[in-house]
Amino acid sequence: MTSTNTPAPTQPTSIPVLRRILIYGIYVAVAIAVVGSIVGFVVDGGTGVLSALIGTAMSVAFMGITAGSILLANRVAGNESAIGGFFGIIMGGWLLKFVVFLVLLVLLQDRAWIQPMVLFFCIIAGVIGSLVVDTVVVMKSRMPYTSDVTLPPAPIDD
Repeated sequence: MTSTNTPAPTQPTSIPVLRRILIYGIYVAVAIAVVGSIVGFVVDGGTGVLSALIGTAMSVAFMGITAGSILLANRVAGNESAIGGFFGIIMGGWLLKFVVFLVLLVLLQDRAWIQPMVLFFCIIAGVIGSLVVDTVVVMKSRMPYTSDVTLPPAPIDD
């Protein structure tokens, strides 16, 4: 007698999607860094280029914290009893991003070597680019609606 059930996946089905988001996010970040550096150079020379690179780095860091915290949470919370740990890691990642963002704003405020508008627009471009990447990758992913559910065995006819 053979079973038609497929074995349970060894990793959550969201992991390949999140990895693809990280890879595409790097491509978007490189594009933002190049375009932002060119515009920054036109606006304010070397200060504009530095501001564009800092804004891009901030965007990449925040995107990486999001995807990285979900990947870590998937690895840590492998069963239903650890679901609190999963959400704790996700919330911790969100709080880390919030605190780091506030600290960076205070540290970079009123610095002569920062062009604030170039920095601002590169951060905004990173946020919008990250949202577009997330949307495109999730829409094109082939994830089942039931995700990681294991079905019971089929009944046997006598």
